[in-house]
Amino acid sequence: MTHVILDGTLIASDRLAGVCENGNDLWFSQKHKAFGGNIQFLAAPDGTPLWVSHVEPGSTPDITAARIHALPALYKAAAEGLPTLADKGYLGAGIGIRIPVRRPKGKSERALHADTRTKNMLIRDLRALGERTAAELKERWRALKHVTLSPSRIGDIARAALVLNGHWK
Repeated sequence: MTHVILDGTLIASDRLAGVCENGNDLWFSQKHKAFGGNIQFLAAPDGTPLWVSHVEPGSTPDITAARIHALPALYKAAAEGLPTLADKGYLGAGIGIRIPVRRPKGKSERALHADTRTKNMLIRDLRALGERTAAELKERWRALKHVTLSPSRIGDIARAALVLNGHWK
């Protein structure tokens, strides 16, 4: 493989409960305005799912969930020459994680150098197939949307769904 794609998605469920220290619902994602669990996944360059993490509460940012589940292994892969492409939500992820450069606050995309805009376009285009993987994972969950899920089992269920569909070796 030339690279892998790291992304996260919210798997919606209406049967999760918990409270953060500040009193907010642990399983509610402010970003998605929905209840569920945050899973991280790796995809091959063609969008084929390679790995799915265990679930974190929906309120967990992607970078935090990735630091727990994915980044330690990806650092080793980066040291061996395998880059990881991710979106801007993984800013500060570390070595080998390639993300688009943010434009300066209050400026247009044109404020970036042409080389930087080209690099951003290439990263976004190459990692777009990871969105296909996210859609596939969410499709597998549609039947489970109103079922009580044990947070420790969501990653196992995702892997089982991928095995059944021939995407997991």
